[in-house]
Amino acid sequence: MAKKKKKNSKLKVTLVKSINRRTKQHKSCIGGLGLRRIGHSVLIDDTPEVRGMINKASYLLSVEEDN
Repeated sequence: MAKKKKKNSKLKVTLVKSINRRTKQHKSCIGGLGLRRIGHSVLIDDTPEVRGMINKASYLLSVEEDN
């Protein structure tokens, strides 16, 4: 069985590299996460969909678990 996660698990995602000259898919994932500029951070729910977007453009991001 899958492990159960905490009910209010959040992730703090920060954009650390520029999205210039990146693929269209990676730019859309960054936009979908709500990130706009280098150094911008957002708190988002930890869901499989969000994890997929983070994995797609992981080399541009910094991710921390926030409780």
